[in-house]
Amino acid sequence: MRLPRRALLGASLAVPLAARAQGAYPDRPVVLVAPFAPGGASDVAARTLAAHADRHLGQPIVVENRTGASGMVGTLHVRRAAPDGHTLLMARIASSAIVPAIDRAAPYAWDEFTFLGLVDINPYVVVVRADAPWRTLGELIEEIRRRPGALNHGSSGPSTILNLGIRYLLLQAGLAPDATVEIPFRGGGEVATALLGGQVQIVGQNLSEIAGALQGGQARALVVTTPERFAAIPDVPTAREAGFPALEAIVGWNALAGPPGLPDPVVRRWEAVLAALARDEGWIAATRRVGSVPQIRDGAAAKAFIGAQVALYRELGRRLGLSG
Repeated sequence: MRLPRRALLGASLAVPLAARAQGAYPDRPVVLVAPFAPGGASDVAARTLAAHADRHLGQPIVVENRTGASGMVGTLHVRRAAPDGHTLLMARIASSAIVPAIDRAAPYAWDEFTFLGLVDINPYVVVVRADAPWRTLGELIEEIRRRPGALNHGSSGPSTILNLGIRYLLLQAGLAPDATVEIPFRGGGEVATALLGGQVQIVGQNLSEIAGALQGGQARALVVTTPERFAAIPDVPTAREAGFPALEAIVGWNALAGPPGLPDPVVRRWEAVLAALARDEGWIAATRRVGSVPQIRDGAAAKAFIGAQVALYRELGRRLGLSG
């Protein structure tokens, strides 16, 4: 039986139209998982990106906080998500580099994910309350040396930069890595609040998480890990100026990643979105305003950067006796 010419024409058009519809991306809002609590660096970066990248993507970007286990809960959620590009991760230093570097029982490997690009760099600062007696990092170190175990520092979990940065500083000062006591919280925002409330005496964290308190005169930064003084806090000495040049290795960052096996069209779409974001003055200004440095790099460069961070924390974990 032969089909009428009109039916044949309709059938020939239906296949490419259906294929195009099936291949359209994104065809609904994209969920961007921030693996730490609201107010932390990953949350701030995710919401800043979502507020500006949606117009380049053509769909809303919905930020979802999935917290716990030094960011592993949210990261594992994305690892298990369908590889269709509608669930992505704001990959963070703790969950995407430190945990895989030092925890052999981590439920994922750092390089399993599809890296879409680096987003920003966060200067790391050591901060005390504005009314604290220590005016310099040297004075704080001497206090810790005089009274080991008497002061505490806030962290967002043992395998995070907020904890390991302080422990690395103590090692560089010739002190025991537990010379200050870790007090863990759910995220960097809570840590900043705890410092201002007097629950902790020291915070080593990303500038983006404490910038408001510094600008408001509620907190005092003693050092920043950028090679040069940071424009937003020009009076704060660098690690090298403070006598701890090795501390420059401690820096926060955010990267955009997806589950393993994201298809090429999704990867190319996000490469275009991030390239547009790198020229987006609104996003650039917003990122700088929260104390971060815009640092858009493509997926290959992001993977190389994160691999180097994994190597750094694998060695630090070995020195601290944390690897296992």
